[in-house]
Amino acid sequence: MNILLHICCGVCAASAAEQLLCDGHKVTGFFYDPNIHPVDEYKKRLDAVKKICDIYSVEVIEGPYDRERWFEMVKGVEYEPEGGTRCDICFKMRLEKTYEMLKKKDFDAFTTTLTVGPMKNAVKINEIGYNIGGEKFLPFNFKKKDGFKRAVEIAKEQGLYQQHYCGCIYSKEEMLKREDRGEKLEGRGKKDEGRQ
Repeated sequence: MNILLHICCGVCAASAAEQLLCDGHKVTGFFYDPNIHPVDEYKKRLDAVKKICDIYSVEVIEGPYDRERWFEMVKGVEYEPEGGTRCDICFKMRLEKTYEMLKKKDFDAFTTTLTVGPMKNAVKINEIGYNIGGEKFLPFNFKKKDGFKRAVEIAKEQGLYQQHYCGCIYSKEEMLKREDRGEKLEGRGKKDEGRQ
């Protein structure tokens, strides 16, 4: 199957692309992440995506950096905690753009690396993806079978940039507050096993 893989970062792309390729799919990456702030963070993540896609011989398409539109979309819910309405809006925006790209380029299906992260609700993400693309959306929970652990292993092996917050300026502010309180950056919260 010819799959368009929405990619949120190089770390998450590592294990998701590996799994899809091992399953015999042709994979094209799509980096569309206007939520990532500041601009230098966006560039670091894009560079990591290009590096991992090069390693796997996966073409990567860079979508537009619609950060002004992203800020407009989340206006009014900016300071909700991670996992709330702001995140739902963000997931929807990125998956809608991925679906638009699928239709332009005639891919068989699309999915996302967003479900790799241990703090991401795979059930919710897959629901949003299905509501956008129907049967064209492939529901995965890439964190299953140690997918996140594998992503981190590959990232370390390949020297990929590893971020410490989801991507938006509001999640960065949350991360800085946790650091000020002395909380650990890794292993926070309950891991979501979701469904496939």
